[in-house]
Amino acid sequence: MQKDGDYNRPMTHDLSTLLGGLTPERFLADYWQKKPLLVRGAVPDITRLPGRDELLALATDEDIESRFVSQAGGWQMRHGPFSQRELKRAAKPWTVLVQSMNLASATADQLMRCFDFIPYARLDDLMVSYATDGGGVGPHFDNYDVFLIQGMGSRRWRIGKQKDKTLIDGLPVRILKNFKPSFDWILEPGDMLYLPPEWAHDGTAIGECMTFSVGFRTFPAQELAEQFLMFLQDRVRLSGRYRDPDLRRQKHPAEIGSAMIDQVTEMLSSIRWNRSTVCDFLGLALTEPKPHVFFDPPAQPLSLARFTATAKRRGIKLDQRSLLLFSGKHFYLNGEPWRVPATDVPLLRQLADKRSFESLASLQAETFTLLHASYCDGFIDLLP
Repeated sequence: MQKDGDYNRPMTHDLSTLLGGLTPERFLADYWQKKPLLVRGAVPDITRLPGRDELLALATDEDIESRFVSQAGGWQMRHGPFSQRELKRAAKPWTVLVQSMNLASATADQLMRCFDFIPYARLDDLMVSYATDGGGVGPHFDNYDVFLIQGMGSRRWRIGKQKDKTLIDGLPVRILKNFKPSFDWILEPGDMLYLPPEWAHDGTAIGECMTFSVGFRTFPAQELAEQFLMFLQDRVRLSGRYRDPDLRRQKHPAEIGSAMIDQVTEMLSSIRWNRSTVCDFLGLALTEPKPHVFFDPPAQPLSLARFTATAKRRGIKLDQRSLLLFSGKHFYLNGEPWRVPATDVPLLRQLADKRSFESLASLQAETFTLLHASYCDGFIDLLP
């Protein structure tokens, strides 16, 4: 996976500008999952983000999830990676979308972290799209919250809150059949549009343009239930065995008898879970890296002693691809439980929140052993 080059410069983090003068508390109370918000000049240093050439180069990388959407001659959609040659020869208008730009660019990750007034447990990724003049993906709706930040060029956004979610049949992309917009805006570089889930929207490039989309995942109840049952599957241990020593002859041999149903009901009723079980499920599921994410362990890892000494002197940071969440005293890193000594919980909460930490001198030796193991896995890096 490619990483930042010369365009790796820090992004500013001014919430008053980002939210158009609103405090995070006011935004969450009045807009979050309720209604759209348009902010002009929300990200004034948007030009510090990767540009068109960097984005299209990432679309050629097999480790990056990308899509190509074309409107020429009817809607078409293909998954990457793509060659530069086929992109240059593609009939216009078209759009390239690259998922998880935050994993390939430190500045993109910094932009995404500007929205830390929303829990990381809800944060998904930063998707970036490049479109030729007139390009877009058609009128559609998403089931998640998104902040659409205009990069290079301009894009026209038409949005509406409509009940009719009927899609056009037979297309490779999800396009609304009866799109009825109620707002029509043109976004210039640095402008931002927040959309709650299920707000229909259609973005059309005016000339070449790029859009940075910070997405926040939502969880369908059915999907949560299925994942939770899979989680329980590896943890349920029931004793005993089905027995029927008092079995009596049934009138119908093909009938599932009431005694069998009662006994199995009783056996299954011993399956239990509580709030702690759900916490572990969420911690492991929410930090599980996406399938295309891989970590790079250090070629010549430091010994525990040298790592400890260096970390105390320089500090540590989470790898860009690492996900660290916590609940109370319980920590979860990249789909694994992280058992931390109680005395070190406050400091490691800072690591989870800020993703880097320098004041490590007071940490327990047990914690340095834990950190060293994560460093050897490529989950944690030493600060320069």
